[in-house]
Amino acid sequence: MTAGTTAEPHTIDTATGKEAPAEISSQRVYEIFSAIAKKYERFNAISSFGAYKGWLKGMIEAAPITEESSILDIAGGTGDVSFTIACSAHPAHIQITDLVPEMLEVAKTHYDEGSGCGVPIDFEVVDAQNIPYDDDSYDIVTMAYGIRNMPDRNRALGEIHRVLKPGGTLVCLEFSTPPNPVWRALYGFYLKHMIPFWGGLITGDKEGFVYLSKSIKAFPDQTTFAGMLEDAGFHDVAWRNFTGGIAAVHTAVK
Repeated sequence: MTAGTTAEPHTIDTATGKEAPAEISSQRVYEIFSAIAKKYERFNAISSFGAYKGWLKGMIEAAPITEESSILDIAGGTGDVSFTIACSAHPAHIQITDLVPEMLEVAKTHYDEGSGCGVPIDFEVVDAQNIPYDDDSYDIVTMAYGIRNMPDRNRALGEIHRVLKPGGTLVCLEFSTPPNPVWRALYGFYLKHMIPFWGGLITGDKEGFVYLSKSIKAFPDQTTFAGMLEDAGFHDVAWRNFTGGIAAVHTAVK
């Protein structure tokens, strides 16, 4: 495969990691996040005991953002990543995209209330597996908790590589695999039992969070995901673990 090109289609069920039609996962993700959009931020804050704010900070610190940077935020959801970038680094422009319009509506409301700190931000419904932007368009691509929910991850990474400018950087925050076996066992218990509990309590959609728990468990570990980035044409791939490896920020350069 040539660097930056799209791999042959290979879609999975994101709840299991096993090969399956893309529609199974895409429809499920759309239904879950459209239903919980207005309560998603509250869930993140409570279920992570506030740790997600530190993960976001670490993510932004890993991104070589300047005031001239043009940024594409993939799976931008309710805008946490974009607004953190806007208020801390003041780039030239941010494009927030997400598969789910209801998530973007929450982000737009925050923006109208001033969360963008004066940075120009645009919003568009986009499937990251088929990005409608030109080659070499963005200095930075950010993605938090997004790639895990995509049934054709190789295609998505190829698309991200395509729209990045030469030398541009992808910064990806995702749940990951704690390297310590004791911590990993505790985390497994939390995923199986507490994530659905908190999700059901906060949003009323326990089954949706059963899926989210399974998708986290099925996602590749740090090393395997780094290999996927390299296969998509990226180099200088590195990652940093947070909270014992519960979350990891991968960076990769085009």
